[in-house]
Amino acid sequence: MTPETHRQPNKEGQQRTRIHDRPGFYMRSPVLESAEERRGGVSKQGTKQQAATIKAVTEEEQEKLDELEMRLPRVAGKIDGWLLIIVLTLLCIGIVMVYSASAFQAARYQGDASYYFQRELIWMILGLIAMLVTLRVDYRQWRRFSLVGMLIILPLLVIVLKFGVNVYGASRWLALGSFFSFQPSELTKLVLALYIADWLARKGNQVGTFLYGLAPFIILVGIVLGLVLLENDLGTAIIIAVFATAMFFTAGANIAQFLLAIACSGLIFLKEALTSYRYYRITGFLDPFKDVTGINLQLYQALLALGSGGWFGLGLGASRQKTGYLPFPFTDSIFPIIGEELGFVGCVVIVILFLFLAFRGFRLARRTPDLYGALLATGITTWLVLQAMINIGANTGTIPYTGVPLPFISFGGSSLVVSLAAVGVLLNISRYIEEPEVSALSRQALSLRKKRVGTRYITTSQ
Repeated sequence: MTPETHRQPNKEGQQRTRIHDRPGFYMRSPVLESAEERRGGVSKQGTKQQAATIKAVTEEEQEKLDELEMRLPRVAGKIDGWLLIIVLTLLCIGIVMVYSASAFQAARYQGDASYYFQRELIWMILGLIAMLVTLRVDYRQWRRFSLVGMLIILPLLVIVLKFGVNVYGASRWLALGSFFSFQPSELTKLVLALYIADWLARKGNQVGTFLYGLAPFIILVGIVLGLVLLENDLGTAIIIAVFATAMFFTAGANIAQFLLAIACSGLIFLKEALTSYRYYRITGFLDPFKDVTGINLQLYQALLALGSGGWFGLGLGASRQKTGYLPFPFTDSIFPIIGEELGFVGCVVIVILFLFLAFRGFRLARRTPDLYGALLATGITTWLVLQAMINIGANTGTIPYTGVPLPFISFGGSSLVVSLAAVGVLLNISRYIEEPEVSALSRQALSLRKKRVGTRYITTSQ
């Protein structure tokens, strides 16, 4: 039974105020109480049922209430233990497989079989620290810094085009010395998710309009995608476009405008896909066993690795494809090495773990009582799961090949640290979820937002 404390009525006969000491509820302040009293009381429909009344407030009053709500303390609950277990399991598999897949090349070119393993271990520790930080910070506080984050990340995306390290025709990394390199496009995913969630939550019912919803959304996302595409990073551009569109649709976008935006985006990506080397990757996808020493080398060797593993694999460390046959065996192509060493069963375990991650993440979005948290959980979950789908799909010949790391498993510092920081945000959201009477993404809440014209509403319960 939830403990409740009551404030004694004063001489003027004010009603007692209940403070619910449970996760997700705000402690009432006198300022908020007086604002509620000015709007009127709550009507009763019966002695055994609580009735919710909807009262119109002005835009200015709503903004003040939102700001006050941000400052009120909340009682945090437990984190989503299953989500944490899934991520830690993927991390453990990843660190073991990075060592196994990289040992041959590390010993050959670096003189130390554990060279890449040591670097990945350092990045994993930094990522876990980042996850603990974002886990402890109330996710609502990131709304204040999302705009600053965008003002930082956009210049970085421009700087990397001029001063970035060019590797295999892609300028994606900013190098600081010989040991540290940073990929701004990875940080862009998290910063953009934070900003879009805040922007859409503030828009309210205007999301469904063209002038205040679709048009600025296309401009914002289009600028980011343009800079990422200039880096020759089509995979990251697809991930950003899809999770941003998912957040826009979840916020209540107009279906006709939404489909128009999808069609325009599809044409842009089709144009990019049919230019330069990407066209040859598509033709190679249509016939993966043609030109196996040229454009299809990576896909062909990946399929050989998966086929060689059988049901239970050749054994940990026994891969043959990692010894110079398969390019990038511990980064973009680590999934085929898992299939070769751990077999079909090992691959299925990876897929199931990401499916569970999707389930827990979207479940958080569904149960989050505020729209900002729901949109943020939707965006982060879509990003991580889609990135895994693209990596696995490309390495199995399911989709045309594009290079993106497998989250939590592939070698790569920027991707690992940013992904773990994003998981920390998800875990923090899970500390404040409840079984709301009307969740932020329920049909009732979405229809209510669509009916708001000229004013905003608040719902109170006695």
